[in-house]
Amino acid sequence: MPAPGPHPRPSGADDRPLRIAWLIYRGNPHCGGQGVYTRYVAKEVEELGHEVTVFAGPPYPELVDPTRLVEIPSLDLYHSSHPFRVPFPHEIRDSVDLREFLLMCGAGFPEPYTFSLRARRALRHRRADFDLVHDNQCLGRGLVPMMEEDGWPVMATLHHPITVDRDLDFAHTNSFWRTLTLRRWYGFLGMQMEVARRIPRLVTVSESSKRDITAQMGVAAERLHIVPVGVDPTIFRPLPHIARVPGRLMTTASADVPMKGLAPLLEGLAKVRAERPDAHLVVIGRPKERSRIPALIDRLGLTDAVRFVSGVTTEHIVELYAETEVACVPSLYEGFSLPAVEAMACGVPLVATTGGAVPEVVGRDGETGLLVPPGDPGALADGILRALGDADLRARIGAAGRDRALTRFTWRQTAVGTVEQWRILLEEHDRAAHDAGRR
Repeated sequence: MPAPGPHPRPSGADDRPLRIAWLIYRGNPHCGGQGVYTRYVAKEVEELGHEVTVFAGPPYPELVDPTRLVEIPSLDLYHSSHPFRVPFPHEIRDSVDLREFLLMCGAGFPEPYTFSLRARRALRHRRADFDLVHDNQCLGRGLVPMMEEDGWPVMATLHHPITVDRDLDFAHTNSFWRTLTLRRWYGFLGMQMEVARRIPRLVTVSESSKRDITAQMGVAAERLHIVPVGVDPTIFRPLPHIARVPGRLMTTASADVPMKGLAPLLEGLAKVRAERPDAHLVVIGRPKERSRIPALIDRLGLTDAVRFVSGVTTEHIVELYAETEVACVPSLYEGFSLPAVEAMACGVPLVATTGGAVPEVVGRDGETGLLVPPGDPGALADGILRALGDADLRARIGAAGRDRALTRFTWRQTAVGTVEQWRILLEEHDRAAHDAGRR
């Protein structure tokens, strides 16, 4: 089938409403940031007058307007209730399903690849319905023929290079078989790097991510443009009617991976409790199956000082922030840090590391947060003790952090910046099509 010609652009195209096909290969609304990112960017972009239709694989995101969701079913081999499941034979409907299952059997992670093939199939005959495709860090091979054969302008969000996750996972295992399994699991990275280099325009969320994506994934710096993510200040806000709980600390570690730094924070908490026996930690998230975290908690004598909270509403999380004296972001690396900006928007003083882009979010040490080196339990303990021991410092940093979050990091600002990048992409795509037609 011949490739469709460029989508016709009416006069006044610079300010006309845009129609976006948004791709997200998994949009879990309660774990990780991609489902949150999709929900709020889609909402704010719609309020700016544009249309966003989300094509998503399971677990599906929760959109403000559910009618804008197009479900792209998969075998859902990593469902939280039965991960790495073996599908029934009747579930294998086509060659994409078969590839998904076989790649999982080989210890690979097939979802970005197979989702991109299904997304291309879903969009193949809908070129007239949308102006462009926005990919949310799927970067599967199906995007290449979508651009080069089907004629789609494609932009992608690359939150941070997954090479960092891979390297940290390797650094935190001493098992030969675990290392071998991780190499198979992260096999999709080669595909993502190859596809990212072929996408003409990408956005990322911080200067730190831009540097690392350029260095580790080989994406040209001039193709990467920074659009920070944000917070909804009408949701994440102080609740003055709720009293702070003395000694209450809070962190978000929904992924339970080494990169999030939960282990150093627990070791730091054990040190803090030597001086502040009332110190205790609420963790938003839960340990993975076979996680080392429960054993570490038991070894450190923190069984009664750590509570995991999962599957709760956003409003309840805001209430937990209102009870918190100090929020912690102990990450070894972050491409941005939604938990940091959410805590700041709630007016909670923050002790955070300098891992990755965290300082870009938090701001100046001692003014809008307390910053410590990543992976250092002693430094985390010192920062926490400093904050717990000084009510005036907590009040000053909490107020300054909220002002910074609301001034710099809102979803409306994210939406405006993203729409600007879409318009530039369309201009470049039309110019390239025009130049090709003249040859």
